[in-house]
Order: sequence, then structure tokens, then C-alpha cells
Amino acid sequence: MMSDLTYPDVVQWAVPLFIAAIAVELAWIVIKGCGGRYETRDAVTSLIMGAGNVASGILLGFVAWGFFMVLWAITPLNLGTSVWVVLLCFVLDDLRYYWVHRFGHRIRWVWASHVNHHSSQHYNLTTALRQTWTGTFTFMMIVRAPLILLGFHPAMVLFVGGLNLIYQFWIHTEAIGRMPRWFEAVMNTPSHHRVHHGRNPRYLDANYAGVFIIWDKMFGTFVPELEEERPDYGLVQNLGTFNPIRVAFHEWVGIFRDIAQPGLTWRERVMYAVAPPGWSHDGTRDTSATIKAKHLARHPEDAGTPGF
Repeated sequence: MMSDLTYPDVVQWAVPLFIAAIAVELAWIVIKGCGGRYETRDAVTSLIMGAGNVASGILLGFVAWGFFMVLWAITPLNLGTSVWVVLLCFVLDDLRYYWVHRFGHRIRWVWASHVNHHSSQHYNLTTALRQTWTGTFTFMMIVRAPLILLGFHPAMVLFVGGLNLIYQFWIHTEAIGRMPRWFEAVMNTPSHHRVHHGRNPRYLDANYAGVFIIWDKMFGTFVPELEEERPDYGLVQNLGTFNPIRVAFHEWVGIFRDIAQPGLTWRERVMYAVAPPGWSHDGTRDTSATIKAKHLARHPEDAGTPGF
């Protein structure tokens, strides 16, 4: 019966591959002396964050699954389980990922969960494992609701989501330069994703894609990696800590501290949760838009170039 449909936990299956790939990348960097850098405490923090993500999924996964099964019970549609349906689900779920990822950079409440993934100042395969512990609390599971209501079984939706995450693992590296032009035109690649992790003004809020970079090109958020400007990885204001507890929860603490400030209107309190990261009621902080504007004021020659 469709209610009993199951798919393998592909992310769990891929863990040995992740470990082997990290070992290969590290060996490559050591032997060749290029292709990125590892810092022991940073890599350990990323691994702990990955383990915490798995643990949070075990503890809280029932919330999203229960929500999805309620939707499945009420939808009159059932597209079945053919290979073509799975492929269509994969493509549509990648579009879903694009928007969730974009929300994660434009809505502070969602950013509070996603920020830990950007907290490393290094860019290597361990960075891919630096995942959230608090994704359930963003309620972004709602963005998957249309897929289920359209007739894709919840187990299938989660399965293709796992495939999406596996694809994204390999793009977190500096050991791979540019892929063939036809591949770079359609797929997300290390070059495209290095841009996404850059804190350079031109690279902020760009390249949200999971698998297909075409979404960024369609919705105007694509910025190419420039040879003359290497990405500077990390946050606009770096944490300066390898404490995984602080990495996981610092932005949530910041939100509640801002909301609790005395003398704010209710609108201002809400805005501290839903406005873009960096918003402040008195304009004393910078959002990505103001960072870009200040950069252009200092470097007007960059106007009209990629990212501005």
C-alpha cells in the first residue's frame, strides 16, 4: 500500500563515502599544497555539527513526518512511484530547496537555523557537514506541502531530498576548479557554491541552488566566481569560536535578545525575527543590501558588474 511506501535512507548510506572523500581531499591538499586548507578545530566543529544534525533528525523528525502524512491523507491526488514521477519530484524538490535556501538568507528566523552552515572560515568537504540542529523550528517544512498535495508520497519527497543533500556534499571544495562549460551552465558546482559561501559584498545572497544552478539564473540571483576576486569565507561578522553550542544557537539568542529590548513597538519586535539578517530598528546595523550599497559608494567602478 502507498501508506507503507518506504525508500532507503540514502544519506546514511553515503556516510562512508563522505568520510572517504574527506580523507582524499585532505591528502590532496597535503600532497599538492593547494586546493584549500584544513584547520583541526574547525573541522571537528563541522563534524560535531553534522552529528548533531543527525541526532536532531532522530529526535524531531516525527514533527515533519506527521505533518506530511496529514497532508497525504487529505490530498485526492496520487502520482504513483514510477521512475518518471521520482525524477519529476527530484526536480521540483530542488526548486523547493532553492526557495527555502533563499528564505534562509532573507528571513532572520530561518537564517538563525542556517547561519551555522556559513560559520566556517574555511571551505572544504567538512563544511558540507556543518548542518543545522534547529531546522524543525523554522517551519520551512511547510514549503514541501505543495509537493505532497500534488500527489508525491512523503517518503518519496524525503528520499529525493536526501539525494539533493548528497549531491551538495561534493561542491564544498576548493580542490576542484571549473567544470566543463555545459555542466557549469546547468548544474551547481564547486565554483558556483564557493560564491555562495563568500562574504565579499558582491557574493552576498547569491547562488542558492541545490543541484540545478538554473534556478538562480531564472530568478536573478546568479553571480559567477571571478578569477580576480576569490571568495572570503565565513560570516560578515565571524563568530571567533569553535564551540558547537554557540555555533548552533548564537543567532537564536541574538533574535530573542533583540526582541526583548525595551521601548520597541510590536512591529519592530516582529521585524527583528522576520526581516533580513542585519536589520535593526535604528539603522545601526547592515543588511546585505546596505553592505553592497556601501561597497559601491567606495568603489563606483563596480556598478553593473556581477553581484551589483
